[in-house]
Amino acid sequence: MEDSVKKSRGESGIVVSSRVRLARNCVDYPFPPKLSIDEAIKVVDTFKSAVINSKNTLSEKLFFVDSTKMLPLEKACLVEKHLVSRDFAFKREITGLLMSEDETVSLMINEEDHLRIQSILGGLQISKCWENCNLVDNIIEENVEYAYSDELGYLTSCPTNIGTGMRVSIMVHLPALTILGYLRNVIDTVNKLGITIRGLYGEGSDFMGNLYQFSNQISLGQPEDEIITKTEVIAQRIIEQEELAREKLMDERLQLEDRLFRSYGVFSNARILSSNECMNMLSDVRLGIELGIIKNINMEVINELMVVTQPANLQKHYQNILTPVERDIKRAELIREKLGGI
Repeated sequence: MEDSVKKSRGESGIVVSSRVRLARNCVDYPFPPKLSIDEAIKVVDTFKSAVINSKNTLSEKLFFVDSTKMLPLEKACLVEKHLVSRDFAFKREITGLLMSEDETVSLMINEEDHLRIQSILGGLQISKCWENCNLVDNIIEENVEYAYSDELGYLTSCPTNIGTGMRVSIMVHLPALTILGYLRNVIDTVNKLGITIRGLYGEGSDFMGNLYQFSNQISLGQPEDEIITKTEVIAQRIIEQEELAREKLMDERLQLEDRLFRSYGVFSNARILSSNECMNMLSDVRLGIELGIIKNINMEVINELMVVTQPANLQKHYQNILTPVERDIKRAELIREKLGGI
């Protein structure tokens, strides 16, 4: 096996990011679907004050955003960065957002629940994400009484979140399993273990660029540490299967190199690139870098392109509202600029 394949797990190349999310509700108000406008405003103020006025040093790292005053493009950019959900971004009701400067922690107020605490980090860092969420959760609970049942745990709008209210997920890049047609077996196996698979932007979204989100299906009856440990173990198994699939691809190295360099050639020199084309070629280029086939490209540039080539962030980058055709042209132009294409 190539050294680059052996090292991929340690370098977290396969696991793109980890995320932990906690769902919470305030005992004093109805759940969001039943909130009046006045009550929704009070919920926002309650959680904003609980964080901002806390004496904990964490409060200094979080800032409040009145999401009702954000432009649609700004909200879409946050969705593409996985900092907020699509449902939150495009709700017409009263909402609020707290975020850290480094964008590793975000708090959505009045999404499906009164509060969604989230931490997202690069690579396989589930435990660290949980530490971040738990710290915020403890700070808020000092000043806010959560809706809680001794029998059921934290009460939530959706029954699947009752219990810990915890959703643990990893975003993984699985090109080899996809190319070889083995992904279905992996999905069937993890489904039996209570793990579900979603697209790039969560439930109901499309699969793009061989990126998949795996997350726990149930939070009731399982303590937080058990959910985290189980997800970490499953993540390692997925990594192992992808590494074995990459090893198999390397058995036909010439054919693999031809595929990856063709993608790289088009990707770095195209004049027009759709979002879907871009993500698929990014997947091939990422795989080539991780296997040591494509050299002299910094993975940080590839990670940046994964975000900035998305429709909303692309328009933010150019500070202009673009038509779909203009986006495809500007996307290709930006990639050539970043990768030194012709």
